[in-house]
Amino acid sequence: MAENTAAATPFPMSIEAFGRLEPRQKVIGMAGVALLLAILVGGWLWTREPPYALLFAIQDEKDGGQIVAALSQQNIPYRFSDGGRAILVPQSVVHDTRLRLASQGLPKGGLVGFELMETQKLGVSQFAEQINYQRALEGELARSIQSLSAVRGARVHLAIPKQSAFLRDDQKASASVLVSLHPGRTLDTIQVAGIINLVSSSVPQLSTGNVSVIDQEGKLVSQQRDPSRDAGLDATQLKFLREVEADYSKRIEAILTPVVGPNNVRAQVSADLDLSQTDQVAETYKPNPAPESVIRSQQTAEGGSGSAPAAGIPGALTNRPPVPATAPLTQPAPAGGANAATATNSAQNFTRNATINYEVDKTIRHTKGVPGTVRRLSVAVVVNYKKDPAKPKPVALTPAELTQITDLARQAMGFSKERGDTLNVANAPFTPAEKEVIADAPLWANQELISTLKELARYLVIAGVAFWLWTRLLKPVFEKMMEPAPPRMEPLKNEFEIGADGTLQRHRGYDEKLADARELAKKDPKAVANMIKEWVDGGEPGK
Repeated sequence: MAENTAAATPFPMSIEAFGRLEPRQKVIGMAGVALLLAILVGGWLWTREPPYALLFAIQDEKDGGQIVAALSQQNIPYRFSDGGRAILVPQSVVHDTRLRLASQGLPKGGLVGFELMETQKLGVSQFAEQINYQRALEGELARSIQSLSAVRGARVHLAIPKQSAFLRDDQKASASVLVSLHPGRTLDTIQVAGIINLVSSSVPQLSTGNVSVIDQEGKLVSQQRDPSRDAGLDATQLKFLREVEADYSKRIEAILTPVVGPNNVRAQVSADLDLSQTDQVAETYKPNPAPESVIRSQQTAEGGSGSAPAAGIPGALTNRPPVPATAPLTQPAPAGGANAATATNSAQNFTRNATINYEVDKTIRHTKGVPGTVRRLSVAVVVNYKKDPAKPKPVALTPAELTQITDLARQAMGFSKERGDTLNVANAPFTPAEKEVIADAPLWANQELISTLKELARYLVIAGVAFWLWTRLLKPVFEKMMEPAPPRMEPLKNEFEIGADGTLQRHRGYDEKLADARELAKKDPKAVANMIKEWVDGGEPGK
């Protein structure tokens, strides 16, 4: 029974099935199994390899050579991708490697800064010194511009004229900036103004009007026309104006959305702001009322005319006789003689003058205007048709509903007729907007997507090779092995066995077999005779 159980186990059956194969099939099967195991082990080791991440995108070949030399010196494995324009290192050490290379000043980006002045030789000419200084200044400005998030690379060209002693020969400095932006990124007006001010503030006697900025497509981005900018507004004032207009639009849409539903109203506001800052001092005067008048100052003067009696200390002049008086020929003689003259001399005329100054009411007003005052608002509101469940298509708003929406918009914007505000509310069906396609980086420039595709291709290659080995080599061999074995003649076995009493006894099937042999001899004695003859002839020695 033990032998029968062992023969039924799968392992001996597999050996038996493998033994039935032809020699060529045995070789193909063993080679296929070995190759499949090798591919599986190799793929497992391949997938266990640490993933690589982008270290730096090479902008200059000189920088790339220095980076590769530094990585080889530090025994850091690296790879190239994107046609040799990107260096990859294991993802676990990418940040540490960047910090180490940054401590060595790598990458330089193909630009030289003020470190160029450190290697300047003694005895260099003034012209060469000026050229080196200009190159260093251009490099430093380019590095500063490259630090912006939207800028991938930058070049700065400065035209600094030589100073002249003659005013008529004096020339102003100018600059040109070339910026290379990341895919899908743009520069707004505020960022362009920042670049222009950065360059103009770094070069003496360089005005902002002499700085030109172009992008990688050759478009001039430093002179984009803007009506608000033409009005003399700077970048900060423009931003404030846009914020005010956006705030009014949000307020109008917020109050109308619960009435007409979401995405059914659009509001656009154009604001006229007074962004000037004024400082005014006013001084006014007005008289005080009579009861409240206050005397500030008072002056009284009295005077008189006529002859006065002699007085004073006697002296030389008093002892002399009086000089005869002279009179015009036309003066008539006084009437009455001496008595009349005496009366005239004794008469006196008195004059009294009084000056009174009263306090005046004085008011001094100091007024400082705050910039940002709204001078005028122009608002346009568009409301979508409303949906009626009883009708298949949206219908227009009724005049009452449109009036209600207009009143709400007036209140939200703070409508002022004296200020000259205008409001226009229109009711029109909205056209379904198409889905906007956001400009993004192309697929071939997306390093993460490329890495994912490479990882997926790795597994697909392994699975493809394993499938080919199974279908072409291993599957036919296993199908051959699984075929049932052909029937075979079992050799005659010993028909005797040892009984319980130790005596030799015949097998109980011997009588039946003997009866079959007798029956065969009766039916075909000639065949039985030939069989016995062959047994006898085959048993003789030498035959």
